[in-house]
Amino acid sequence: MQKEIALSDLPNTNPEALRLPESAKLSAPMSTHRPRILLLYGSLRKVAYSRLLTQEAARLLEHFGAETRIYDPSGLPLPDDAPVDHPKVQELRELSLWSEGQVWTSPERHGAMTGVMKSQIDWIPLAMGAIRPTQGRTLALMQVSGGSQSFNAVNQMRVLGRWIRMITIPNQSSVAKAYQEFDENGRMKPSAYYDRVVDVMEELVKFTLLTRDVSGYLTDRYSERKESIAMLKKRVKLNEAV
Repeated sequence: MQKEIALSDLPNTNPEALRLPESAKLSAPMSTHRPRILLLYGSLRKVAYSRLLTQEAARLLEHFGAETRIYDPSGLPLPDDAPVDHPKVQELRELSLWSEGQVWTSPERHGAMTGVMKSQIDWIPLAMGAIRPTQGRTLALMQVSGGSQSFNAVNQMRVLGRWIRMITIPNQSSVAKAYQEFDENGRMKPSAYYDRVVDVMEELVKFTLLTRDVSGYLTDRYSERKESIAMLKKRVKLNEAV
């Protein structure tokens, strides 16, 4: 009765597509394999602090129980400057499909993320037929700066993560004067910056474990169900007319 009363107050909705959230569907059996995390970085320099930070993050993720893959952007063509079957494009898209969570790390250049970082994100489409390579996957964001601490790059990447329907975790890392934060072996020195990286990777693994088995339910949308119902009815009518 309560549902009928509520629907009478929602004349612009399609009752067939409108569903009440169910807490039971958020308690799916947990997968037993290690969380799969893809890491992207945004520099091609020989000494790239975004790459060093990414490698440090991967070590932490492995310690927290994740399986990691780091994508090397060297050789990736500019978006739309090569066919989608280019080997580097295919590698990136396959890794995105493989992943259950991702880490994006960009230098800040001219107050923004780098073109290398943006190109990687642009090559990952919102949809590949019926498959969405990013929807429902978790995302952690980090940046390195040559000067004082800034959040321009992580803020831009947060917008992109939301746009391609990723679950972007609240925590993030911004390492200022990155050239001072790594030793001669490329390892990050102890600091408050390092502690924040640990925090971010721990949080990413937790969010990935929490959401990966219910991401389909979390991203199931009324508007898409409504559209699917309309398309199904249209096909039925066409079949009846034949």
